[in-house]
Order: sequence, then C-alpha cells, then structure tokens
Amino acid sequence: MNDSQNDESFVSDDGGMGASRRPTIGFIGLGNMGIGMTRNLQRAGFDLVVNDVRRETAAELVAAGARWASSPAEVAASATIVITMLPTPRIVRDVVFGADGILEGIPDGGTWIDMSTSVPEVAEEVRSRFPERNLNIVDAPVSGMSVGAANGTLQIFVGATTGQYQNILPVLSAMGDPERILHVGAAGAGYAVKLMINQLWFSHVIATAEVLAIGTAAGVNLDVLRRSLIASPANSNFLEHDVLSILNDGDYDEGFAIKLACKDLGLSIDLARSVGMPSELSALVEQIFVRAKRGYGDLAGEMAPFKLYEDLLGTELRLTSETLSGVAR
Repeated sequence: MNDSQNDESFVSDDGGMGASRRPTIGFIGLGNMGIGMTRNLQRAGFDLVVNDVRRETAAELVAAGARWASSPAEVAASATIVITMLPTPRIVRDVVFGADGILEGIPDGGTWIDMSTSVPEVAEEVRSRFPERNLNIVDAPVSGMSVGAANGTLQIFVGATTGQYQNILPVLSAMGDPERILHVGAAGAGYAVKLMINQLWFSHVIATAEVLAIGTAAGVNLDVLRRSLIASPANSNFLEHDVLSILNDGDYDEGFAIKLACKDLGLSIDLARSVGMPSELSALVEQIFVRAKRGYGDLAGEMAPFKLYEDLLGTELRLTSETLSGVAR
C-alpha cells in the first residue's frame, strides 16, 4: 500500500482537519482504556459511533451524543474511521472477521486503526486476502495506562505510511500527548515498539523488586537504598517514579490486570520467536509474572509480582516515617 491509496476524504485543503469535514469516529472497545479515549474524542468535537460487548459502558457517551451501534459491522458502515481498543489478538480477529465484523461494514478505501496491544497477523491477513479493497490499516498502540487515557496524555506509537500518519494525526492528538505521538515506521512497527516497551517495563518491575528486597534484607534503609540507586547509573524511570505507588500507597495497579500483563509478555516472546531472536530474560520475567498471577489471581494488579519478593522478605516494602528518617553512613 502506498501513500496515494490513503483515504483523503476527511482532510481539508490546507492539510488540516476542517470542521466541515471532521470525520465520524467508530470506536469498538470501551474498557478501562477505551472509555477514557472516547470521552476525549467527544470533548474534541468528534461525532462517535460506539460498540462494546457490554452496552452499559456506553451510557455516558450516548447521553453526551454518541450513537450506539449493535455490531462492529454497523460501526464500520457508519464511520469515517474505525478504531479498535481490545484486550487480545484473538478478540481483534473476531471483531474484524466475525459475523457482523468490521470487514462486513467498512467501505473500500476505509480506515481502520487498531490501538490494541496486539500483533500484526490480523492486519496482514486483511491486506493479503483483500488487497483490492485498498483499506488503510494502521497500528497505533498506546502507553500511559488508564490515567493517560482519561487525561488525554497517552503515548501513541504509529505504524503506517507517512500519508496515513498525517491523515489520522488530528484524531490521535485528541487522545494523546502531541509531543509523544510517534510515527515509528511502516505497518507493524507500532505493535513491535509497544511490545518492547511493555517487556522492558515489566522487567523493571522484577529487577526493582529483587534489588530492593535484597538490599533491605541486608540491612540497608529502604529510602536510603532507593535514593542511592536513583543517584547512580542504575537509575530508571520505574525506580524514580512508578514504584512509588507501591512504596507509598501499597498500590499494585489493579487498573491493569496481571492476566493482561501475562498476555503482553507472551506476545513479546512470540515476536522474538518470529524474528529468530533469543529472549531468555524476557522468558524468565514472563514466568515470574505467571507465578504471581497463579498466586494472587487473574485480576491482581500488573505490579503484583513485586509482592512475591515482599512475601519472601517477610514484610511489605513501604516508605514510612522510619524509613524516611534513615541516613546513609
């Protein structure tokens, strides 16, 4: 697919998005991420057509002017751009190819943006089976968790042609931080970047838990240990910021279930396998997450593996008045 095949129907003459030609957005998947993303699209003035397996999730959007569609096919037939935000590649495939799926409703030359954390196979299958339909298929997965979705500050990683990226940028900007919406390459690159980000972040969870538990067991004050690590070349964003939800509040981020974290880790290892690269560390991290899922349940927070090390240590790792008063000697 080259840039000349892109759907230009919603782009104004000056290259921007004119109010009179603003696209209708079809959105499928109103979970923790999708609901915040759709609210921001609505606030930005986009007309919405929405669908989810649970109709009640759309009540607030419909009350504010969105239209409910009874199927993905109806969404695709009613919208200029279709966006999917779904939990697994299997569900993405069902929504695209299934009875009353996107392919039954989307017009030739239409645009489908998959913002799920997924893999390229479904999109590639559509391209290979229906090349004559000239569909604009873009992968644009996100980072930033449900807070970023609610606040419209998501990071978005776009795999697309240059023309496709420019066409959809105004839509993406309504959901994400414009400074962190990145065109990362051709189709499939967005999926790969997101999986690698997740893989590294989950590895930071395990590495940080292990280091803090060992150092504390060795008698080092927790706050002193963390501040020493932050001041060193071993610092990370996780150590400096993300881990504080645990150390201050005991919050293991139940907004993103560990079963989904395990799914993402499995996808990243599958990607490594598909390109012939070893993934020994990633495989170990995945197994630690699976152990935590088994021990704490599917709906435990994505940082629940941290608890494995706290359990071995015999105490929770928390910054209290006592730890904060510790002084390095």
